[in-house]
Amino acid sequence: MDTTLSNTLTNTVIQARLSALRAAMQSQKISAVLVPSSDPHLSEYLPERWQSREWLSNFTGSMGTLVVTATEAHLFADSRYWLQAETELAGTGIALFKIKSGVSAEHIDWLANAVAAGQSVAVDGAIIGLGAYRALAATLSARGIVLRTDIDLMRDIWPDRPTLPVSPIHQHAAPYAVKSRADKLAATRSAMRDAGAQWHVLSTLDDIGYLLNLRGSDVDFNPVFVSHALVGLDSATLFVEAGKVDAELKAALAADGIAVTAYGEFGRHLNTLPAGSTVLLDPRRVTHQTFQSLPRAAHVVEAINPTTFAKSRKSAPEAEFVRAAMDQDGAAMCEFYAWFESALGKEKITEVTVDERLTAAREKRPGFYCRSFATIAGFNANGALNHYRAKPSTCATIEGDGLLLIDSGGQYLGGTTDITRVWPIGKTTAAHRRDYTLVLKGTIALSVAKFPSGTRSPYLDAIARAPIWAALCNYGHGTGHGVGYFMNVHEGPQTLSQAMPEPHTAMEEGMITSIEPGLYRDGQWGIRVENLVLNVPAGSAGFGEFLQFETLTMCPIDTRLIERSLMREDEIAWLNAYHTEVLRRLSPLVTGDAKAWLEARTQAL
Repeated sequence: MDTTLSNTLTNTVIQARLSALRAAMQSQKISAVLVPSSDPHLSEYLPERWQSREWLSNFTGSMGTLVVTATEAHLFADSRYWLQAETELAGTGIALFKIKSGVSAEHIDWLANAVAAGQSVAVDGAIIGLGAYRALAATLSARGIVLRTDIDLMRDIWPDRPTLPVSPIHQHAAPYAVKSRADKLAATRSAMRDAGAQWHVLSTLDDIGYLLNLRGSDVDFNPVFVSHALVGLDSATLFVEAGKVDAELKAALAADGIAVTAYGEFGRHLNTLPAGSTVLLDPRRVTHQTFQSLPRAAHVVEAINPTTFAKSRKSAPEAEFVRAAMDQDGAAMCEFYAWFESALGKEKITEVTVDERLTAAREKRPGFYCRSFATIAGFNANGALNHYRAKPSTCATIEGDGLLLIDSGGQYLGGTTDITRVWPIGKTTAAHRRDYTLVLKGTIALSVAKFPSGTRSPYLDAIARAPIWAALCNYGHGTGHGVGYFMNVHEGPQTLSQAMPEPHTAMEEGMITSIEPGLYRDGQWGIRVENLVLNVPAGSAGFGEFLQFETLTMCPIDTRLIERSLMREDEIAWLNAYHTEVLRRLSPLVTGDAKAWLEARTQAL
């Protein structure tokens, strides 16, 4: 798929694609088309078949909504992508509409004002979430605008559209799969009974992979596979493309009462559920088309997927495997950084080189499967782009003076990692050190927090921001996200952000979350210090049970950028204790230059 067109071709190609879309719109008497960043599974990272928004716009960010009318085209994106979008949209005829956050619905209001009563707006019902559809339909209906979800215009205008992925599915086996498939199904069925449901619909890929102890490679960075699942009280069906499940795996699934059926049969299968069935589904995790496929006589119970809660709460054995994966990941980073510092100034190192060498170091570690997301290596101004991705043709060379931000992670059979560090290159300034220290103070502030079990996670966001706010600074992304167990690097239900603190965001023992405050100066530099943490008991003193964080990530935090006068003694004590633990855990896993680098970078302040 031509996701990165050259500058000389971009304008012509994108404009031709938009013209083809508008011709299809005209033939169907449609006034506007909404193209979300979505697929039938509401995935964050999309298989190529459903990367329609990128194909139509040349915008490669993972989030954003495209709206096209007969005369206008707008991409709605939040601050994480503004600079990237301005670059990639330049000359395409698509205007960037800057929104406040990724959950903004400003595109709905824009559509309601741009389209006249009696006219039609189209969105593919197979890829718009049920909740998003309801919000869109309510607003447009109030204005007398017709919403059509029955057509996929991309089918007609994308001649070489990729097919569904066909890579095989494999088991996530013991010892890493701590809980059996049968036990997970039993727990899900217990939740179904509690909800009064005979059937449960699953379309989100990480929920299905978790429930069935299966993994795949259909989506970049996430070890999942394109599928749907339908769980009954005494049966279950997995819907996948032919050839993805071999005979041995099919027999293993059958032994646990799971049938394997063609992916395309999912909708028809839903439609033939027994009359009067009660179906449990999560309106945030199924599409409008899936909901429409249920029999009209079905009773629907709308609630969060039981598996979403279950997979977020890692068991004690899983946490042990995660710690081991963190150690291996930290050892890989020691190897990389030892090479990096010795080679700096002696050989050409670019942002792409950073990704290549860091990935190569991880590939040597036991249990490594793949990267957990596209590495972000941003030098100076590129570090200010939250989702920057270096390309060979445009990447910066690491030379001179400034700051290098590296955000990377790996998928291991026993866990998923995500870490950000910032390193000084050449000479640094007082402004560099001030910003870096403010961010580090934010990371430490939240890392040492204690809070009641069940606290809604968005409430914790402000703890990390407080030291940064005190300096009249801020950052435009969330402070942290849930992380899976050899699963998606972004996982719910918890989120450390300025989102609505809903009941399902409650913090519980066993959850793994990132802590990653930042500070970004457009055109200059970006700073983010990120560790993953585990919710563990903090005890009780008569006011209920409390939780605290165990820091899981094991890698030195550079101390050369610290402005010592801004740090309190307790913050210095936390950092020294952290480095003592990093040295203890990683020393047995590294030798030679990597060990020497580790010892140097964990010296106490």
